[in-house]
Amino acid sequence: MTEHPPRSVLLASPRSFCAGVERAIEIVERLLDQRGGPIYVRKQIVHNVHVVRSLEARGAVFVEELSEVPFGATAVFSAHGVSPAVRAEARDRSLDVLDATCPLVTKVHAEARRFAERGDTIVLIGHAGHEEVEGTFGEAPDQMVLVETVADVEALEITGPVSYLTQTTLAVDETTEVIEALERKFPQVRGPGSDDICYATTNRQVAIREVAARSDLVLVVGSKNSSNSVRMVELAARGGTPAYLIDDASEIDPAWLSGVSSVGLSAGASAPPELVDEVVAALQSLGSVSVSTHTTATETIAFTLPLAVRRAG
Repeated sequence: MTEHPPRSVLLASPRSFCAGVERAIEIVERLLDQRGGPIYVRKQIVHNVHVVRSLEARGAVFVEELSEVPFGATAVFSAHGVSPAVRAEARDRSLDVLDATCPLVTKVHAEARRFAERGDTIVLIGHAGHEEVEGTFGEAPDQMVLVETVADVEALEITGPVSYLTQTTLAVDETTEVIEALERKFPQVRGPGSDDICYATTNRQVAIREVAARSDLVLVVGSKNSSNSVRMVELAARGGTPAYLIDDASEIDPAWLSGVSSVGLSAGASAPPELVDEVVAALQSLGSVSVSTHTTATETIAFTLPLAVRRAG
């Protein structure tokens, strides 16, 4: 039997669930406890396949649009938020709605309304097609333009006052470049009072950058449609460390570990922490492993649950 050289695993901290994700999942769990299934959820409650499967097993039904929800049923809006048009549709269908939108996304929506009311053209920095972007864009579709890159900014033609907002799960460094390009092109551009990129996204990016610098390989646990997870992989790779996004331990390719003595490990904000434990166990099964943690921040934020689920909490 071939002896594998000892390998170190460096856990990035913070990692896994953030406060907004925990709140969204708990809303659905409490509704299922209180009312039983089915509880309808528009889109994935958070972008993680394991979370979705777990809630489906308990009676949650995930739908793409509210037209799939029976008239008068209980429906949950996902953590990524929805547009005013979706809220209006829910009222038209007499749905009993529980809003699991992350409060930090709600903040961006409020800013969009405020900027629109003062007559600005709003430049939204984000990824086309992402649910959060679609919800935010819906707050002021006639006054908003979407950009993803510096080149997009250079192509803008806007007269009158300009402001900007950002998707909450973007890469901090790349977003900074886009904002700087906006400020060069529109010197009077105004942004939000505080950064739109959420604390959890920023904290996980800082941690993975530092862990990647000390590792031969980086693994990030998260689903392919999780924006913050994808950004973490990209960030590690930009620093020169090979990095892979995996949904769980079953997706580890042993070939990745050839010649690797140190593995950096983290998880996106929508990935359950137990999946990280399973990855560590899988690495241990492949040889001697020492595990340590690199902590760059301590998160203490918690968000209040809606009153409708707190009553029986």
